[in-house]
Amino acid sequence: MAARTSVISSEKENVVIQAGACSVSVLPQFGGKIVSIQVNGNELLQAPLARISARTRTMAFDAGDASGWDECLPSVAACTVSTAAGSTDIPDHGDLWRVAWQDVHGNDKGNVNGTGNANGNGSSIHLRASCFSLPLELERKLVLSETGKGFRLSADYKLTNTSKKPTPWSWAAHPLFTAAPGDRIVLPSTIQTLRVEGSGGNRLGQTGDLVTWPLATLAAGGTTDLTVAQPPESGIGDKLFAGPLAADENWCALERPSAGVRIRFTFDPAENPYLGLWICYGGWPDGPGPKQSCVAMEPTTAPVDSLAHSGPWSRGLEPGQRATWAMHVDLEFL
Repeated sequence: MAARTSVISSEKENVVIQAGACSVSVLPQFGGKIVSIQVNGNELLQAPLARISARTRTMAFDAGDASGWDECLPSVAACTVSTAAGSTDIPDHGDLWRVAWQDVHGNDKGNVNGTGNANGNGSSIHLRASCFSLPLELERKLVLSETGKGFRLSADYKLTNTSKKPTPWSWAAHPLFTAAPGDRIVLPSTIQTLRVEGSGGNRLGQTGDLVTWPLATLAAGGTTDLTVAQPPESGIGDKLFAGPLAADENWCALERPSAGVRIRFTFDPAENPYLGLWICYGGWPDGPGPKQSCVAMEPTTAPVDSLAHSGPWSRGLEPGQRATWAMHVDLEFL
């Protein structure tokens, strides 16, 4: 089946690429968000917590829909950084989820389309967007294909410094996969500790603490199995980091028996040496309203959310310089 495009309003388009019983929907006008990944009619991504609508340059991430898959660049956390061009403020979860993305092939915004061959294998969409806090342009090409085990979504990235001065950056994928009680997170057996970036109610400790994986000691006493998804009433919200990763620690997975699918990420630790892990079972956003129930597996360049937190992981691009990386998401039948 060829890729198809369905209009969700008179001005905005929902671009759908499809291979067999798998479809991936992208919203170019809303941050290039991957809003849906379905296999056999089962939705794999976190549903919007609010209506998907126009974003401002300063709004918090939880003031939006807080759903789907976004790209966090040039920082996950809001921060102020000093650069060769001066000081700049970077907003929450970065710039790119706030701006319209364009078709790399030069089509008008109203004519962004996926492409595919006659049998649906290799359906793709290729978009680009520019940051506003730092002079960075990101291209992302998504290719969806069938495999012997299910389906593969391949993502290829190219980042360019469009200025005449050196520019710092960090990147993290931000795919929020819906999670149900009993779903299971799987990491390489050699990963035995994770760093706490944040933990709701400090249940796993404070920022910078180390916890053991898969069985972690709770700050209040006792242990918890971090691999097993919990019900939304548990109120859990933890952000953890693994790494720097060895060459064979290049994967992570979420097993979803209710959907009959294993979601398996593979990536190159030489390109992205760390893995962020957001496990949220009703613990975020703070305050009243709908909550996330999801697991995000986030290949990333840094073991911290803030670009202002520098270390041996810090990266920069010289004027006109480019960086490239790639990853695969295999949707394997259980």
